[in-house]
Amino acid sequence: MRVLIIGNGGREHALAWKISQSPDCSQLYIAPGNPGTSELGENIAIDPMDFNALMAFCEKNQVDLVIVGPEAPLVAGIVDTFRSNPSTKDINIIGPDAKGAQLEGSKAFAKDFMIRNKIPTAKYIEITLENIAEGYRFISGSHPPYVLKADGLAGGKGVLIVNDEASARANLLDMLNGSFGHASKKVVIEEYLNGIEFSVFILSDGHQYALLPEAKDYKRIGEGDIGLNTGGMGAVSPVPFADDILMEKVRKRIIEPTISGLEAMGITYRGFIFFGLMVVEGEPFVIEYNCRMGDPETEVVLPRISNDILPILKGAAQGNLDHKTIQISPFTATTVMLVSGGYPQEYKKGYQITLDYNKDESTLFHAGTTVNSQGQLVTSGGRVLAVTSISDKGTEALQRSLLTAEKIQFEGKYYRRDIGFDLDLI
Repeated sequence: MRVLIIGNGGREHALAWKISQSPDCSQLYIAPGNPGTSELGENIAIDPMDFNALMAFCEKNQVDLVIVGPEAPLVAGIVDTFRSNPSTKDINIIGPDAKGAQLEGSKAFAKDFMIRNKIPTAKYIEITLENIAEGYRFISGSHPPYVLKADGLAGGKGVLIVNDEASARANLLDMLNGSFGHASKKVVIEEYLNGIEFSVFILSDGHQYALLPEAKDYKRIGEGDIGLNTGGMGAVSPVPFADDILMEKVRKRIIEPTISGLEAMGITYRGFIFFGLMVVEGEPFVIEYNCRMGDPETEVVLPRISNDILPILKGAAQGNLDHKTIQISPFTATTVMLVSGGYPQEYKKGYQITLDYNKDESTLFHAGTTVNSQGQLVTSGGRVLAVTSISDKGTEALQRSLLTAEKIQFEGKYYRRDIGFDLDLI
């Protein structure tokens, strides 16, 4: 099978790492990829948003399966574009059409979808400049902290949690006036839910689904989960508190109503769904949907899948997951993200990276790296490398990741040493 992965981050490197192990994979392409993916397949210099170039490449190279990693091309309709083109309409593709991708592309769409399908979520209101007075009243009638979310895609940074009413009102006005660009021309204000977060992932074929390993990621830049939100500083899988009782609630109250709700709207959703959940007194609530796998969660989820994932992906794309099974390792996977100094605010790029570590201890997934004109591996993003380790003991997996994180060197390197601190890792 000839496979194309679209994207260039840690998630796409992890997908390439897993798919390259399949005996069914005869050729692996990654567009545009990164220095890590180049060791697993052939990087193709095509922008993920250049749909015409991607379709031409797939036609010329007889690609059998396309996996869309990031959300932006999905929300922009890459699947619809492929399906409407006679030369690419029969290519298997993992990812929802533009309508299905609105689960992530519009917070307002997602909240309305949850309410209509009786999926547990926080109370909310949609606000624009035209009805901002309603937003002020919602804030005044709520208890702090206040949750403000940009409706559209904002690179994972469009959510503000504000502790006092005056700041909430000021931030609401700033957002509506474009502090997150067009993404915050509409804002969803939510009731704050006080609980513990974790993430659940499924692969859907439009009617059925396969449940992937769950994970817990850590968004805040500072140890002890303080400071600014990031794209993710690390992750752990499995999640000790996600027992059979909780997961049955998630299946019955959240996953299955989501699948049936999409079907009722005429959406044949063939791809990943990420459920960002909050557990409040033992009850799961949906905080957000993503229409793709998470990052850095993918870097701990895929290492725990024991069997060949390629036939499962093909089954999802073709609408026949019924005879496919995912085998999940009981071992614990942990990932620690190495980031550039200053991230998630301003940071410098181009620092040389020294990879001096034991490959038997950890696996590296490239998130923000490139090769400079001198052939040196250098930093090119805020999140640089994900260090993943797996062991039958959670504490040992974490220790391995931290040891490897310490050994890898680049100027300004920072990482959290407390990933999994709030979990009962054994």
